[in-house]
Amino acid sequence: MSEPQYDIVIFGATSFVGQILCRYMAERHGSKGELSWAIAGRSELKLAEVRSSLSMAADELDLIVADAADEAALKRLCDQTRVVISTVGPYALYGEPLLKVCTETGTDYCDLTGEVQWIKRMIDKYEAGAKKSGARIVHCSGFDSIPSDLGVLHLQQQAQKRFGTHCRRVKMRVKGLSGTFSGGTVASMINAFREVSKDPEVRKILANPFALCPPGSPAHARQPNVKFAEFDPDSDAWVAPFIMAAINTRIVHRSNALSGYAYGQDFIYDEAMLTGRGVKGRMGAMGFSSGLGAFVLGVALPPTRWVLEKFVVPKPGEGPSPEAQERGYFDLIFIGKTAQGETLKTRVTGDRDPGYGSTAKMLGEAGACLASISKADKAGGFWTPATIYGDDLLQRLQTHAGLTFEVLD
Repeated sequence: MSEPQYDIVIFGATSFVGQILCRYMAERHGSKGELSWAIAGRSELKLAEVRSSLSMAADELDLIVADAADEAALKRLCDQTRVVISTVGPYALYGEPLLKVCTETGTDYCDLTGEVQWIKRMIDKYEAGAKKSGARIVHCSGFDSIPSDLGVLHLQQQAQKRFGTHCRRVKMRVKGLSGTFSGGTVASMINAFREVSKDPEVRKILANPFALCPPGSPAHARQPNVKFAEFDPDSDAWVAPFIMAAINTRIVHRSNALSGYAYGQDFIYDEAMLTGRGVKGRMGAMGFSSGLGAFVLGVALPPTRWVLEKFVVPKPGEGPSPEAQERGYFDLIFIGKTAQGETLKTRVTGDRDPGYGSTAKMLGEAGACLASISKADKAGGFWTPATIYGDDLLQRLQTHAGLTFEVLD
């Protein structure tokens, strides 16, 4: 078989996040650098418009036309590249054909999905094929779940250096976050509720913190789940539910399982939003929890879901202005405790809107990282960010993508 023409093809380049990713790749790699890349989507006209908006000559970036449902076209795409980065969501509706073709052709793949039920279906259906062909599949390579997954990895590495052991209990607390919900994220959430209404098994998958761990994994410790306002003594502050915890915790637990339980079989992990101290913090936690609960209830009920989709939530393809993306940020605190009671605090920050600007940079660096990893070093299968990218991506994110990973004490 001939060597692929490209290191990376961005599939869904005309989507909102796809366009941000293309701009980042153009600025970071140009078109004639060491990393070769192309863009793909179903409309050649729209792809050409994206290309013309970038800081490069019009003939310096190749276009590949392929529809998400056309497996023959997707195979031609995969035959040309080592890695496919997909931004075409909701993935539960549009993502399976490309993933299927990648596992058949041995093409590496990463995406932005946070759809637990879809990830589990894909693992169950295609992991054996990925292992056979050598395809490395890496979901959740954006804000969900790179900061959480690599944040825990970083904390555990520091704990080993400082204490000679891992932290049995880790909490992630969102200290600050500025940004807007991605239209694609909202569409994925709405689709998940539709699936729940049709299939009770989906509800069980979404409720299980170990849903993505390999079959036959040993019994796990009972996991906490912040569902309403509560006081967190380790943070000395009130906390409220964090909506992305439903996917981030599952990825972190899968990373632990895939690493041979490097964090221990009794590892405990949860995520929540910090709202402050005293009466103000408590009222903030209660207000945020109530608002989030109302939103989830509204999405779960068909009549109010229709109203939200029609008039309230952003549509796929919509998003904030470049100025708003630059004003966005995230600031995450990780608190770890060893079995002996030793405590360590670390921090992960990002310098852009988490759902758009920062996610695009994380995804771009993840794809470049995946393209650089030898098949001999990491075999085919379904990986997580921490288990396949590891220290390489940690360094790339800090050097190029505006993220920081630091020890606080």
